[in-house]
Amino acid sequence: MNRSTAPATPGDALAGALTAEYAAIYAYGPIGVHLTDADRRAARAAEAAHRSRRDALVLQLSSAGGTVPADQAGYALPFPVTDRATALRLAVQVEERTGAFWRAALPVTTGADRTRALNALTDCAVRATRWRRSAGLTPLTVPFPGSPT
Repeated sequence: MNRSTAPATPGDALAGALTAEYAAIYAYGPIGVHLTDADRRAARAAEAAHRSRRDALVLQLSSAGGTVPADQAGYALPFPVTDRATALRLAVQVEERTGAFWRAALPVTTGADRTRALNALTDCAVRATRWRRSAGLTPLTVPFPGSPT
């Protein structure tokens, strides 16, 4: 999905968020390998959060009779992850990108779906901030999480 193209329906938005969750889960494998101690625990917790959101979306979309996008066997990472610095950089990007998909869901969803999208966007923004802090990046926060930069 192009970040500048808003999804047409709530189902499209949630399907887009699901594909982002799949990619986030995949990325945390190479991320976690290069981290230790508290950072590794944070990566495990982040992956678990993305798995939980993925599972809820799969259940919701399939229960509603919608199309559930398939997970891919692998995903192309934007750059090689070879050490702690690149792992943390990827973690920030993963959370920002996933947050962008959830942000795109906000204008086309209502009720519980909108609340779910806002909560997911907030979670991604908080994790991205924590990863920036771990990486020593500034600024720690961005003005509008999930917005194209």
